[in-house]
Amino acid sequence: MSAQPGTAPVQPVPTAQPLAPHARHAASDPRDVLARPLAATSLLDAVRDLRRDVERTGFPLEIEGIASARASRARLVDQLGEHLVPRLTELSAPAVVVVSGSTGAGKSTLVNSLVGTEVSTAGVLRPTTRRPVLVHNPLDAELLSHHPVLESVSVVADENVPRGIALLDAPDLDSVLESNRESAHRLLEAADLWLFVTTAARYGDALPWRVLQGAVERGASIAMVLNRVPPASLPTVRGDLLDRLRGHGLQGSPLFVVPDLGPHEGLLPATVVAPIRRWLAMLAGPDRARTVIGRTLRGSLAALRPWVDELAEAVQAQADAASAIAAVLDESVVGPTAQVSASIRGGAVADGAVRARWAELAADSGPLGSVVRSSGRIRGSAREGRARATAIEPLTEDLTRSAAATLTAAGAQTEEVLRAALTGPDGPEGGASVDAAWTSATLRTGRRSAAEQAARAWTAQGPRVVRAALTHAPAESTPDGVSRGRREVTREVRRRRKAENALGDQGLAAVALAAAAGVREARDLLVDLIDTAGERAVDELRDDLVARVAGQVAVERAAVGEVLADPDLAEDAASRLRLRLAVLKGLT
Repeated sequence: MSAQPGTAPVQPVPTAQPLAPHARHAASDPRDVLARPLAATSLLDAVRDLRRDVERTGFPLEIEGIASARASRARLVDQLGEHLVPRLTELSAPAVVVVSGSTGAGKSTLVNSLVGTEVSTAGVLRPTTRRPVLVHNPLDAELLSHHPVLESVSVVADENVPRGIALLDAPDLDSVLESNRESAHRLLEAADLWLFVTTAARYGDALPWRVLQGAVERGASIAMVLNRVPPASLPTVRGDLLDRLRGHGLQGSPLFVVPDLGPHEGLLPATVVAPIRRWLAMLAGPDRARTVIGRTLRGSLAALRPWVDELAEAVQAQADAASAIAAVLDESVVGPTAQVSASIRGGAVADGAVRARWAELAADSGPLGSVVRSSGRIRGSAREGRARATAIEPLTEDLTRSAAATLTAAGAQTEEVLRAALTGPDGPEGGASVDAAWTSATLRTGRRSAAEQAARAWTAQGPRVVRAALTHAPAESTPDGVSRGRREVTREVRRRRKAENALGDQGLAAVALAAAAGVREARDLLVDLIDTAGERAVDELRDDLVARVAGQVAVERAAVGEVLADPDLAEDAASRLRLRLAVLKGLT
């Protein structure tokens, strides 16, 4: 790269272009961002806030466009963390010139030749550059000391590098190692200027141009080195490359041509790299470096707007999908609730142990046998009544266990229905992600606990409901308006009190609970004992149990709802990013 015949003239580094009127704000013109510390500080705070919120942004649901959204987020994090925050934090730091390109383009050889000594490994084996190398002037060490890029590069100080710039030899963009490719793209985000190296044989490859197009979109400053150009093909190759540059909006970018020197080892001749050395020396000057840094900085800030908008749209899509999933789940639990409620009203809780216990208690030799045979007319002492109430207590435990089993089964059925709604053929977009995040082990433990608590709470209601029914005085007129005699009402009250004394609140409650569970004989006995008060108690207890089924279904719905309670799925999740963008727009 010298003034040899055929070498392209060095283009001047483009000066900063003013932003469009709508992109400026009187309080902080980005053209002055390097000269106005107060504005830069405010802008730094805004960019830091934006970076924090972008880093916190997640995409829990696998929906259409999720891969692009995650890539956009990663790009934003890199751009904010690797370039904008460091640059705004230390505006006087050297301009980072990232030397990038495809495999075998000669990047390391070029960097070594520019410095005048081997600072980066170059060779014929690929990939050669495994760990990036940053070369800077020793006097710039302090200004670069806090740059995050130093964490992932080997740092070399050399006096041959002009003050005000730092050369970064990046890995190959198309390296066979994925880690190298990721590092190369990340380091490009840290650049104040890209020095893109390609060859006469590979300048038409698609990948470099995709990368360059991305650089154009974010307003990066770019220069290009066309390496190993045979003299005979120089006019054709250079002309074609210039056309490509113009086609990608890079017509103002400096272009350097390195002739093909044939097989060689070590550094390129000084005369070949002299034009680039002079250009770098000119670039390192305070005014020129500030111009390049400012141009790239403004371009990066302007590029943030569509990127953040795109990210906010992706976040909103997540929230919309979560809302649709919630609606599907709410609709899907209606069926299980109605089905289990119907089974309870049909006597499902009484099946099994409860009926067996009732048969034992109501047998001729059982504690309730004499009561059943006498159609509720109880005889005997108070002591016998207390013994009878104690003998009935196991029935309450059976009812508790049966109700808990019914509620647990209702929960399991609800889970199956909810999972089918999430993952079935007609499931909502993103439903599989919710299903995967829904922890079954924890759910089952919580289900059993909730069901047992609900069942015990139900049976505990028995005495209260019966007492309330007994204290409700019999009306002196029937519902159809026919008057009842005072003597008849008094006789009914006495019968209730006698039954209460004979079985106690707990005994009557056990009979009422058995009736509510579906034991028909228990209902008949309770009506015989306390007349209409028994009917009221049974109906209230049954309705209470049905309500607890709805509560158990709600427990299941709440469990999956915890997945949807992720802040990234909130209806206003995107507003946080839009707010940060509005602040940024106000400052730029």
